[in-house]
Order: sequence, then structure tokens, then C-alpha cells
Amino acid sequence: MSKDSKKTSIESLEEASRSRVEFSGHGTSLGAAGYREASDHPDNCEFLAEPGQSIAINPGKSGFEQILIGVAWDNITMQESGFFNKWFKKVRKVGVDLDIGCLYELKDGTRGSIQAFGEKFGDLEKAPFIKLSGDERTGDADGHDEYLLVNGARWNDIKRLLVYIYIYEGAPRWSMIKPQIVVDVPGENDLYVTLSAHDDALALCAIAELESVRGGIKLTNRTEYFPGHQEMDRAFGFGLEWGDGKKDSPKSGK
Repeated sequence: MSKDSKKTSIESLEEASRSRVEFSGHGTSLGAAGYREASDHPDNCEFLAEPGQSIAINPGKSGFEQILIGVAWDNITMQESGFFNKWFKKVRKVGVDLDIGCLYELKDGTRGSIQAFGEKFGDLEKAPFIKLSGDERTGDADGHDEYLLVNGARWNDIKRLLVYIYIYEGAPRWSMIKPQIVVDVPGENDLYVTLSAHDDALALCAIAELESVRGGIKLTNRTEYFPGHQEMDRAFGFGLEWGDGKKDSPKSGK
């Protein structure tokens, strides 16, 4: 990737609409079609494919720049019913609305969540220094389907992030849509976290944890499935209160 292609502007986040985000051209991923195997692009990618596998990322001399955490998946393709459709092998995509979010803990003890459900879109310039992009509901757009941005200049204010993905609409078939996240730290290889196991009975997956360790980032593959956010929260000890929410477009504030 060129240096320019690794920049994502705050302005591109603010232009996100209710139904589809306008992506800023960050990187060369092709959205849902951009799912990568470990054998692809071995020179500029590293893969964490097993639960518990981790990697350390050290800051540069001037610290971290903006950190992007994106998610991509494959929409399910099905053959249309009917004699002529079968004869001509007509197919259609079954949309799956897969969302990314995170639980966070700051160094001052503040804890919370960032996700479209409940309208918790965060903020880059003030706590929690994390912001969610708009909602890419179909997984068909070029670029990362959805992403979290972390203000790298404020990384030392963050203690840990638990990144999770959940199926908001569509059949919860992790094994078919093959989701993965990519952690893009400028100046480093792209880090892909993939699911080595699938639990199609559960719609929520805690996939990766980013921890602040001696000023650097420790990225760990977690890959654990849960029936809901409360169960995931209890498992990782964030202690948040959960209630009913709704999914909406980004607004200012947390």
C-alpha cells in the first residue's frame, strides 16, 4: 500500500449516511470480496488464526498514528428457485448485516462500548478516543465494510479494547460468511485476525483484544462466541449495564 492510501480522514466518517457509509479509499481491501487467506500477500500481512495467539506492535519514535480496525465478510450466494432460474443458474446474494464494535477500558478506569446498536459511535478527539464508521449494511461496498478508528496519539490513555462482531440481520452462519478483522497500524504489516472455529448457534463473537503494554499494542486472537453482550461482558470483566437499544446513523458524542 502507498502511504497516502493508508490515510483515513475524519471527514469521511462524518459523511456517513443512514443506509451506507462513503468509504475513504483506505487500503486495497475489497470489502466483503476482500477476504484473504493466510497464503495471500505473505509479504505485507500477518495472520492470527488461533485463539490465544498474539503479537506485539511497538510505537514509532513519534508514537502511533491513527489505527484502523476493519471487518470484512462474504455475503451468502444462493440459487434462485424456479425451473428457469435453475436452468440459467440465476443466483442472488443474501444480505447479512454484520457489525463491528468494541468494549473499552481507559487508564483512568472509564469503561464503555462503541457500536451502532444503541447509537454509541464514540469520539476521536475526546474520551474514549475511538470512533465507529457508518453502517455498511450489505458488505458489498469497496473498502473495509465497517471499521473502528483509534486515535493513536492518545493510545497511552487506553488500557484495553475488546473487538467483537455480531450479526444484526440475516442468518447467523459464521462458517458461510467467513468474517475477519484487520488491524491497520501505519508503518506495520496489516494484521488479520481470523476465526479458526465457528458456532453458528450464536450471533456474537469476541474476536480480538488490543492491550496497552509498555506503550505498545498487544494484539490477541480471542475467538469466543456468546448469546449476547451481557454474557460477553461478564466473561471479560468490563462490568457495564446493558439495556435495549436501537441501531442508527452516527451522531456526535459517545
